[in-house]
Amino acid sequence: MKKSLLAVAAIGAFASAAQAQSSVTVYGILDVGFQGVTSRAPTSATNLGNNSTNITRFSGEGAESTSRLGFRGTEDLGGGTSAFFTAEFALNPTDSNLSGNANTGLSNRQSFVGLKKNGIGQAAIGTQYTPVHLAVGRTDPGQQNNMLGNVIYATNASQGNGQTTTSYTVRYNNALTLQTDRFAGFQAYGIYNNNNSNANSPSTTQTVTNNTALGIGINYVWNKLNVDYALNSSKQETITAGVFGTAALPVANTISAVANPLGTAVGILTNYAGVTYDFGVLKAYAQYINTKYTANSSSNTYVQRAAQQIGVRSFVTPAVEVWASGGTGTLNAGNNAAVTTTRATQDFTGYQLGSNYWLSKRTNLYAIFGSTQVSSSSVAASEGGSSYGIGVRHTF
Repeated sequence: MKKSLLAVAAIGAFASAAQAQSSVTVYGILDVGFQGVTSRAPTSATNLGNNSTNITRFSGEGAESTSRLGFRGTEDLGGGTSAFFTAEFALNPTDSNLSGNANTGLSNRQSFVGLKKNGIGQAAIGTQYTPVHLAVGRTDPGQQNNMLGNVIYATNASQGNGQTTTSYTVRYNNALTLQTDRFAGFQAYGIYNNNNSNANSPSTTQTVTNNTALGIGINYVWNKLNVDYALNSSKQETITAGVFGTAALPVANTISAVANPLGTAVGILTNYAGVTYDFGVLKAYAQYINTKYTANSSSNTYVQRAAQQIGVRSFVTPAVEVWASGGTGTLNAGNNAAVTTTRATQDFTGYQLGSNYWLSKRTNLYAIFGSTQVSSSSVAASEGGSSYGIGVRHTF
């Protein structure tokens, strides 16, 4: 009897220990509210007068943060080694489809699994954020919100005209990442993607894709100083012909329709640098980004976007947080006979104001306003836009 009781106790102790060595956390953000978007763009290729379009709506896309649902888990493998995973998906609380994409499935924000060794670092494989996106997340005064006015983190198409081309690539699929532990304030992050695929449809000619990407990031923290440098580089051998068409010359509304100047093979290179310093009463931010889309067939055929931005963020009371940012930038379209014999250049500006009222550590009310303006060029008319959002955000 005593031996049986001892055996049961031993089994129970082992089960408890095994359970304590692994954990799964459910987390997410729900951000809903009211949004207003004003777009200013030419009415047509022959009428360059700006036409103002206004949209108001209740939105679940999230003005301050994109709504999401995630699962994060770790398991202790012993000897300072652990396994981990993350599976995170987009949500839209005001849409009946919740988080469906074009294939009526879940919209994958990031999903990966990896191994970690204490004192060395970690490795993971899956859909993961690029080094530039992670660096921007640490050094953006607006914390990558979805309103207009941020010249570093470009918003999505739901904010209408007045936008510039995509600022940088947010995530890579089928990616291997390596991240070191922090040593003397420094931490390094690398990513590599090799996605080869062939597709053959009986009704069309064979389509071959060979997309590769890599990136590096270095983060340095010393007391109240944070410094980031990151690089994304990708090469797409086969893309849809219109992807980098008129929208990349260098904004969505062009004076005349022009053919895709970059062809179907494009290289993308992004360099980013950001720094923050916490003065106590406020936190100061400075950012710089340069993204270049280049035709693989000719280095003289390109679209380039460079921008710089400064900002501040502060708690004016224990419950009220405010921030402001302002930035400028330039877009260039390289020489190409299909577009123009001289370089087309546009300047753009943007600013943003925002505030949070914290009801608790996890729930806040917010109000955000942002505005951007893009000048005209030889191939593109001026355009602009502004947006505001008021709502409630809950994290869990």
